Amino acid sequence: MQEIHFENQVAVITGAASGLGQAIARQLAPYKVKLVLVDRNAEQLSAVAASLNAAAYAIDITDEKAVKQLMDDTGNKYGRIDILVNSAGITGITNTKSHLVESEDLRSVFEVNFMGSYLTSKYVLPWMLKNNYGRVLHVASIAGKEGNAGMLAYSASKAAVIGMAKVQGKEYAETGITVNALAPAVIRTALVDAMPEEQVKYMTDKIPMKRCGSLEEAAGIVAYIVSPQNSFTTGFTFDLSGGRATY
Repeated sequence: MQEIHFENQVAVITGAASGLGQAIARQLAPYKVKLVLVDRNAEQLSAVAASLNAAAYAIDITDEKAVKQLMDDTGNKYGRIDILVNSAGITGITNTKSHLVESEDLRSVFEVNFMGSYLTSKYVLPWMLKNNYGRVLHVASIAGKEGNAGMLAYSASKAAVIGMAKVQGKEYAETGITVNALAPAVIRTALVDAMPEEQVKYMTDKIPMKRCGSLEEAAGIVAYIVSPQNSFTTGFTFDLSGGRATY
């Protein structure tokens, strides 16, 4: 099996204070990747960044000016940005039928899950184009492919993220930049633990393996997706669903 190498690349990871984002940062750290960690939880982010000798940006990824400044600061400091992993996300209110969904909640979920991923990619891509190289990974969800009942805002926002990865993958296919999505089923994170147990059971029962995925499993596949070795796959949605995905 081909060994993964990163050669002191620069990676920006959102949602890095906890859950999948933190697990991905810890997975990449031994490869000597220069980590730039992003989260709006300043205190928790600071502790994670300190443990990994990483840079920390406590910003809201829906703030366009702040996102642009983050990418400019990082690009100017290192002269390059090689990897972007969009792991930040929220579920919003769940276990709610569509006619009862609050418009304000739906908008806030789209702002974080879709607009946050759009803004970070918008401002990182010019830096990647300068070097004709880059790896962008948008963390979506199996809910974006199949739809989870009771999760309209989350499912629709992640479907939009998958659509964006398909578009961007085609747009930058000849530039040395790949753009892909990851569609996990239920991964045991604080985000999932905060959801109603009924909603978690509904999602887990759909998984043929009848279990949640682990953070280690997710971080492992991410390391490959954003590696130089993954050079001929773009605009693709990687499965991490325990057999649930059917397309």
